[in-house]
Amino acid sequence: MSASPSVTSASVTSASVTSESPAVFDAVVLAGGRASRLGGVDKPGLRVGTRTLLASVVSAASAAGARRIVVVGPDRPELPGGLAFVREEPPGSGPVPALRRGLAEVSAPTVLVLAADLPFLRARHLRTLLAARPGLTSGVIMVDDTGRPQWLAGCWRTAVLSAAIQAYEQNSLHGLLLPLEPAALDPAQVGYDLAASEPPPWLDCDTAEDLARARAWPADAPPETDEPQAQQQREARR
Repeated sequence: MSASPSVTSASVTSASVTSESPAVFDAVVLAGGRASRLGGVDKPGLRVGTRTLLASVVSAASAAGARRIVVVGPDRPELPGGLAFVREEPPGSGPVPALRRGLAEVSAPTVLVLAADLPFLRARHLRTLLAARPGLTSGVIMVDDTGRPQWLAGCWRTAVLSAAIQAYEQNSLHGLLLPLEPAALDPAQVGYDLAASEPPPWLDCDTAEDLARARAWPADAPPETDEPQAQQQREARR
């Protein structure tokens, strides 16, 4: 997940993070990259702990209450049913075509845009993003503990993001999203406790070193326990 040196907009204050998530939201997970820095392996299918990287992200979005989860990448029969799998054209053409294809399947007013290689992303992190988005012009993204924006860990107004991507002719995710001036949610606001040695939710597995770091973490972050409640919420929204 690429990061630029800074985000131009002001950070979200704790007072602006509301206690409730939007009533309806979808999620787009980008899972069709070439993984060139990992030698071209099937990165979303790699395991950290007991789950694949993609399964961890899908689980987080589902437990957070996503009405629909769109995976831009090859079909994964091993994952739970109900997911929408689509491919950008041509496959592997980059994150902007992939996001454009995924957004074509989104009808909710709010959309999570997520990388498929975040083994420690959990629903509580996504709920904090979702709760911060109301009142913002475009969206909100996580920043890591060095202040770098995490473009594929964000929550957006679907209409704003769709309009921007339709007018955009390049293939840089940073070039697409930075002009939208998303707000930034820092580690403390997203519920990450550095002092407790908690695995960071933005830890992505772009390289062999990243993957080794994730696998060497003392304990995998616990799985979500509120999936039945999330399923009931999704059914109520349909």
